[in-house]
Amino acid sequence: MYKGIKTYAILFGGVLALSTSAIWVKLAQAPSAVIAFYRLLLAALVLLPFLLLNKAARRELAGLTRRQTGQIFGAGFLLALHYVLWFESLRFTSTASSTVIVCLQPLFSLALEKFVQKKRIRKTALPGCLIALCGCFIIGLGDLRISGQALLGDVLAFVAAGVIAVYYFVGESVRREMSALPYSTAAYLISAAMLLVYILLGGQPLWGFDGGTWLSFIGIALVATIGGQFIFNLLLKKLPASAVTMGILGEPVGTCLLAWLVLGEGLKLQQLWGIVVIMAGMAVFFLPEKREKR
Repeated sequence: MYKGIKTYAILFGGVLALSTSAIWVKLAQAPSAVIAFYRLLLAALVLLPFLLLNKAARRELAGLTRRQTGQIFGAGFLLALHYVLWFESLRFTSTASSTVIVCLQPLFSLALEKFVQKKRIRKTALPGCLIALCGCFIIGLGDLRISGQALLGDVLAFVAAGVIAVYYFVGESVRREMSALPYSTAAYLISAAMLLVYILLGGQPLWGFDGGTWLSFIGIALVATIGGQFIFNLLLKKLPASAVTMGILGEPVGTCLLAWLVLGEGLKLQQLWGIVVIMAGMAVFFLPEKREKR
């Protein structure tokens, strides 16, 4: 099912880029929906020239069916909803805890494959996810003890995990018939437009931010979105959504270290143990597949 060391290297390179997301969010002095809006808008604007210069990609957009158009609009809506939920969770709970809980998305992906796509789930997939889930619980347990606000943040992150799993599920379906560049550019623009409506209805500011915040907008668009999420859209042609979302479980490793180095958030022994357990779960999920191919 999975294809080679190069594919895995690209996957985990994207995960490393994605792990900077929470750092940019914490550094940006702006409402969560505004951060999400500029993240997606700037990423789409960077991809747009490549789309316009690519004849094949332009033909794909011109020949979209109603079903494909609906799927892209649905993906844009799900992406917008995911970011609002996740960024709001960061207002109530720690960077590490929020990121780890959002990374529970492989469990949702496996459920979608089992009950919607009617696929046979590999024997190692569920145990690997459950082991990783134990690691997520170890890291997040500290926040559940602190306050009701932390619990609210954890719940928002959990819902965001389910939403992004459906987003990748839809993306896997679209990528069977469409390349990543037109799909991602269109989905990002649609998502940004939906977020803009949300922002205007809420009366939130779209400008007047300091230079550091604007740099954070650019950083999260270029590094975390194009360097991370766009890479996942590319890989959905070769990997199922469950494998992509499982790979994203490597994100807490980078996020915890960056939160410690950049934001000064303490690295607890509990978090380190959680990271070890998460990595063990990923090994159970991925490594046996290579042995089966041999």
